[in-house]
Amino acid sequence: MQEFQTDIQTADGTMDTFVCHPDEGGPVPVVIFYMDAPGIREELRDMARRIATVGYCVLLPNMYYRNGTEGNYGFDLSNTDNIDEERQEMFAVMRSLTNARVVADTGPMLDFIDGCDGAASGPVGCVGYCMSGQFVVSVAAAFPDRMAAAASYYGVGIVTDEQDSPHLGAGKIKGELYLAFAEEDAWVPQTVFDTLPGTLTAAGVKHRIEIYPGTEHGFAFPKRPVYVKAAAERHWHRQLALFDRCLRR
Repeated sequence: MQEFQTDIQTADGTMDTFVCHPDEGGPVPVVIFYMDAPGIREELRDMARRIATVGYCVLLPNMYYRNGTEGNYGFDLSNTDNIDEERQEMFAVMRSLTNARVVADTGPMLDFIDGCDGAASGPVGCVGYCMSGQFVVSVAAAFPDRMAAAASYYGVGIVTDEQDSPHLGAGKIKGELYLAFAEEDAWVPQTVFDTLPGTLTAAGVKHRIEIYPGTEHGFAFPKRPVYVKAAAERHWHRQLALFDRCLRR
């Protein structure tokens, strides 16, 4: 496995990015891994490595770079002594991100991919968890000729009342969407399930929406107390099948 840190220049600064890909058989298709709210940590790097081991070049960008965070920065939600303070700080940083900012950051990532020796030219996939569910749907609409597959797990903000609600751009999406949700999730209102299926169908988007029974928000992360191994393995199966179907043309 080849892995390294690189700096990608954006309109707002330098976005430190973890990259990994197999050391043989390349170049290979690319997957952009958009992080969840707690930010970059070894848990996410391990998940990126798992995708890479089956034949992908994976980019894991630090989406909080505008806040001056680099390297191993991430919020620790396991320490109950200061959990409230940690969450407040995390939410403040999280709210600094917008769909427009993430779309703007994705352009330079695609430029980097075009010059990366381990990355194949052609269709790109992306995956997002938690706060990044909204971002992968936005990116799929913003780069329809490049984003061939987008997977979201317990994604938030996909359907909102705002003018930039990601679901409003469904008509621009040409790639395939896979949207998975937890059975119990206070962050995903019923309006998402009332709105999203009809919107995607009407827009002609190839998609699949699933609710994982017996799960809560965060079920795919091994370090979370809500981790459910069977559901997590199912999430890997669905994700890798999507990428295999859409990126290996």
